[in-house]
Amino acid sequence: MKNKYSAKKTEYKGIVYDSKKEARRSYELDILERAGKIKNLERQKRFTLQDRFVNNEKKTIRPIYYFADFCYEKKGIKIVEDTKGVRTEVYRIKKKLFQYKYPEYKFIES
Repeated sequence: MKNKYSAKKTEYKGIVYDSKKEARRSYELDILERAGKIKNLERQKRFTLQDRFVNNEKKTIRPIYYFADFCYEKKGIKIVEDTKGVRTEVYRIKKKLFQYKYPEYKFIES
């Protein structure tokens, strides 16, 4: 099944990824983790960019999340990696918010 950007959902180790590229990167990261090059590999880790709040009209505003494709440590550095084909405007905004709120992470796009 393809999405609106022509990416084909692909399964690897029981996990369905949004694209072949993302599934292939997951495979590569598994190899790096087994070889001891990276550690603490996590997939689809959720980060809160803005908490839920109630506005001045008493309306509850939902939180904003960023889901990192991959999160791991390499040589003591925390890394967030996003496998992108199309960089949408929403993605660019969330990336900026992430980098502001989580400066302890190095942000990589593959």
